[in-house]
Amino acid sequence: MSTASRPYPIVQDLIETFANWLKHRREMNEMRQLDRADFDRIAADLRIAPDDLEELVRHGKHAADELPKMLAQLGISAERLGQAQPLLLRDMERTCSLCNHKGVCDRDLAEGTAAENYHGYCANAATLESLDRADLAPR
Repeated sequence: MSTASRPYPIVQDLIETFANWLKHRREMNEMRQLDRADFDRIAADLRIAPDDLEELVRHGKHAADELPKMLAQLGISAERLGQAQPLLLRDMERTCSLCNHKGVCDRDLAEGTAAENYHGYCANAATLESLDRADLAPR
């Protein structure tokens, strides 16, 4: 539904934001109810440190939303990267999720300048530079 067709877009946006926040709080509560052994087992199954898993859950499911956009601006297909190097993509998602530079990244992505500027703030910059873009270009 477009903003123009909603009678009270600001109120609806606030309600959606609150609903998302509440859902995230419920997810955090569910995580806290796990005993440490179960939590550690889940982390081991995912092949990440328990502290990293806890931090990832705290950041929420949209914490790595910037990565596919960054890949697209760099001419890299996220789908092809995931097929060719799934563990590398997962590590890049983890790194993106834990990033402290979301504001500048989001701004560059919106302005279409991320490809020129990401070297200065992106924790995935070295990995992105090492990728063979010709093999991972969208088809």
